[in-house]
Amino acid sequence: MPYLSLPWPAVTPVGQPILSGWEAQLAALRPSEPLVPSDYSIIRAGFACALHMHQPTIPAGHDSRLISHLQYMLEHPHEGDNHNAQTFLWCYQRMGDWIPELVAEGCQPRIMLDYSGNLLWGLQQMGQEGVLDALRRITVEATYAPYVEWLGTCWGHAVIPSTPIPDIELHLRAWQHQFVALFGVEALQRVQGFSLPEMHLPNHPDTLFTLVECLKRCGYRWLLVQEHSVEQLDGSPLSATAKYVPNRLVARNSQGEVSEITVLIKTQGSDTKLVAQMQPYHEAKHLATYWSGAIAPPCVTQIADGENGGVMMNEYPRDFMPVWHELKAQAAAGVVGLNGSEYLALLAAKGITAAQFPRVQAVQQHKLWQYVDSTSCTPEAVAVAIAQLSATDPHFSMAGTSWTNHISWVKGYETVLQPMEQLSREFHRRYDPLVAADPQITQTAEYQEALLYLLTSQTSCFRYWGSGRWTEYAKTICERGLALCAAN
Repeated sequence: MPYLSLPWPAVTPVGQPILSGWEAQLAALRPSEPLVPSDYSIIRAGFACALHMHQPTIPAGHDSRLISHLQYMLEHPHEGDNHNAQTFLWCYQRMGDWIPELVAEGCQPRIMLDYSGNLLWGLQQMGQEGVLDALRRITVEATYAPYVEWLGTCWGHAVIPSTPIPDIELHLRAWQHQFVALFGVEALQRVQGFSLPEMHLPNHPDTLFTLVECLKRCGYRWLLVQEHSVEQLDGSPLSATAKYVPNRLVARNSQGEVSEITVLIKTQGSDTKLVAQMQPYHEAKHLATYWSGAIAPPCVTQIADGENGGVMMNEYPRDFMPVWHELKAQAAAGVVGLNGSEYLALLAAKGITAAQFPRVQAVQQHKLWQYVDSTSCTPEAVAVAIAQLSATDPHFSMAGTSWTNHISWVKGYETVLQPMEQLSREFHRRYDPLVAADPQITQTAEYQEALLYLLTSQTSCFRYWGSGRWTEYAKTICERGLALCAAN
């Protein structure tokens, strides 16, 4: 399938995704201004739902070439749950069918979409033009684009706290390259919110600060975070009302530098069940009956896997469509579906600015900053404080917080993390000087192939599924990347 025509130099690596080469053009882009609902003055509460979609890239094709895990599922339907592959494909496409149908019926649907770079490339590799065309329709066409908001993410679905810091921006920019090649520049300018893989927010000061700075450099205005991954500045949990309004995430690094970004809070709960059964809509109806907060209207925000599990496959189609017809019939009730950027624009139109949002920080940072004087913050002082807290407080951790706390993305995965970190070091040793001397190096097939191995090696699936086949996939990818770096 051809890429959209772009007013930028052609970057078309054969057999690879476009991951780099347009850095200067992307850095020069400015986000477009979100539309504000015309009837925002009567809105009493909103709800915003996002769908996360991902399939890893694995060395399991002919001659162990890189293919999408979805392709592997289709080719091996009798292994495990692989019989769900066709249903997954439908899930990746169905918003491209549902949104036009609802709009034609006079409804005002809303959905936020988070597709990993791995998945987008996999759909291209597999020639799934029907899926991509359906997504392009609701992304590019002016009739439908206002109802759909894409969220940026890491290209390789990397969990940020255990991703080498120099690679964070590479993931962000690679996803933007992939997206703009598929959907065009104007569509990318509307991508202003960011979805963390595994909802894994780092709480180490330097990693979090780097993430926030990278997000802002890449044009993002807000970040979606899980409720229990942040705390108030005094260390207490979010207040009962704060999770329904935007917050301001404060990130201070070990040198005392501070960066901030707006965050929307995903409330706790069973993600897929809440989204599949449209619980945020019903909670918003309840909020509308009593809300009296200083920031109004409130908005209930949720995200869930868009394809995994019976509720998303079976109950979501049953429950998604009727809600929008109900809202159409009860417009006077003041409850509406919103997308994240649209909600922030609504508040801005009412004169509510980021300065009025509650301020939060990553969990466990209150404990850390009690040990470290903000006026004399140094990397050494922070390192000592982390070591002391780790030795004396069994509940203290700088590993970040993800959608689940019973899975560690580090413990027991040394056989994956060590080669992954070695590949990162070798990649930067080899290519950073070359890029500094000539930025056009990022357009070469050699650079993009090495970058592909680097980003793919950091995919969370290689640690989520435990040791065995998946950890071997990661080691194979790292070996190929290291061999490429060593050969040049």
